Amino acid sequence: MGETLDAHYHHHPCIIGTWHGQFMLLPIIKPSYLPADVMLARHRDAGIMAEALRHFDMQLIRGAGAAGRGKDRGGSHAYMAAVQALREGRSVGMTADVPGGEARRAGLGIVMVARQSQRPILPVAIATRRYLALNTWSRMTINLPYSGLGFAVGPIVRVPREASREDLERCRQEVEESLNWATAEAYRRAGADPTRATPGLRGASTEPGRRLKAYRTLTSLARPAAPLLLGLRARRGKEEPLRQNERLGQPKLPRPPGRLAWFHAASVGETNAILPLMAALAGERPSLSFLLTTGTVTSARLAAQRIGPRTIHQYAPLDVPEYVAGFLDHWRPDLAVFTESEIWPNLILGSSERGIPLVLVNGRMTKRSFRKWRRNPSFAVPLFSRFALVLAQNDSLARRFATLGAPKTVAAGNLKIDSPPPVVDGAELERLRPRLAGRPLLVAASTHDGEDQMVADAHRALAASLPGMCTIIAPRHPERGAAIAEMLRERGLKAARRSLGDLPERDSDIYVADTIGELGLLYKLAPVAFIGGSLVERGGQNPIEAVRLGAAVLVGPHWQNFADTYGALIDSRGAVVVHSAEELAKAAHRLLSDEAELAGMRGRADAALAAISGALPRTVEALLRYLPNEREGLARAS
Repeated sequence: MGETLDAHYHHHPCIIGTWHGQFMLLPIIKPSYLPADVMLARHRDAGIMAEALRHFDMQLIRGAGAAGRGKDRGGSHAYMAAVQALREGRSVGMTADVPGGEARRAGLGIVMVARQSQRPILPVAIATRRYLALNTWSRMTINLPYSGLGFAVGPIVRVPREASREDLERCRQEVEESLNWATAEAYRRAGADPTRATPGLRGASTEPGRRLKAYRTLTSLARPAAPLLLGLRARRGKEEPLRQNERLGQPKLPRPPGRLAWFHAASVGETNAILPLMAALAGERPSLSFLLTTGTVTSARLAAQRIGPRTIHQYAPLDVPEYVAGFLDHWRPDLAVFTESEIWPNLILGSSERGIPLVLVNGRMTKRSFRKWRRNPSFAVPLFSRFALVLAQNDSLARRFATLGAPKTVAAGNLKIDSPPPVVDGAELERLRPRLAGRPLLVAASTHDGEDQMVADAHRALAASLPGMCTIIAPRHPERGAAIAEMLRERGLKAARRSLGDLPERDSDIYVADTIGELGLLYKLAPVAFIGGSLVERGGQNPIEAVRLGAAVLVGPHWQNFADTYGALIDSRGAVVVHSAEELAKAAHRLLSDEAELAGMRGRADAALAAISGALPRTVEALLRYLPNEREGLARAS
């Protein structure tokens, strides 16, 4: 494989960077004519490597960084020797992570050598299909003979001579991301599962434990019941009968030629968030095809309306090993991108076993879910360690994923902030507006059981001082519509139900919008929106769509599931927190009675979201590293 570095000879002398424990085959891929030194630490294990490297005509530089231990491990000597070697025309091989530090986290040492020498960093990874992974901090890998071999070079990193502290940190992150991409790509090309070679939680195995094996067995045994389950769901309108083959891992559409990126989203909200991401990637990679899988009928309808010409929509297979195998073996994706908290064990393990790089975007996890995962490390670590990259919505969430074994986590922001508002049915909007013209309007969106009664009480208080007041209740679970209407009648309020085809009449007090996928329409109608799941302890619901469509937001005190968004809105006075029906009525009355206050709150909310946007370009940049441009060829991967 020595000739694979030939395309990069114009970078010589350069810094050949690898991850610790992944460099055993470096002498094999080095061309014989390319002089190179190798930096090794002074501990005994490195001494064994040093003796082996001497046989490959490679000079040794002994020393390593202190990894915050405050002791001299020869780092200063090694740094000066590496810079001198590069100035004399010899390339230098070194690990980016520091022995004794955090595995797969690039240190500043490699960056400082690059700045001082003004030579580029070439992130390199070599993998074999068969290997042994030792139980060391870095998962030291011993490559075995008679194996397929994979080699990859990540994007080149150059460090300016006058780099500031911020520039150095940016370059350090670039080295880290480039090496992670190269490592995942090398294992994919070797046809190997990188899990055993990926550092995870200390003391927790990355191999499936008894519970995870039991899950796989039980889901396989449950396979005969799957058609019956799908039939029941179809009768309730939750499945498309003519597309049930997709849920059984039996696609009818052919796989498109060339490279294919697979994106999986749960339902409408996640689909709406990743469609702009897919569109942006399509613009960057004109030859790339896309597969979008979702799990709900409404998300399938949204996909049908908005996917591009190079995208295929399919229902995700049920998480049964045999169905997953049929799905993956048919589509053979080059990259698998999951969204938010979609953790399906068989899908994840099946993808990893086939060498498909896995990325989680817009990652989020509630505290409750995190506690459950953390209590079961033998179940969690083998799953989260399979992800080459987790792009979390904030730093706190990134740490949660890292704790559960994800080898690389980045706080990239919330894609939903950058996504467009939901599509509004213009015909329905014009149909409803005359029915509600001149009436003060409040929409209570995504309400949960226990909140509808408080909304009804708030409506009574509002109607006492705002003639013609109408409140729209859109329950989170539309099947509760009948129960809500009955509760309202018992309270002496006249209700109309949208699911029955009713339209609001002049004497309708409350309009129950017990339908799916129409929140955008309701936000367009009502100037003020109460976002449910927040007066009861449900953690809140997403307020972004309401803000984007011009509704002023009211929310209860329980909004921790969307802490970043609500925090920004509340801090900027772009949302108001209410704790009771009385406070809800007072806040809504103030906004419905004062146009200037309403307009000011809308403006502050728009500004708050603008200030925390930017997740889309960051996510695009991260994913492009896993989808090298074919025209760049060996500039990104060999």
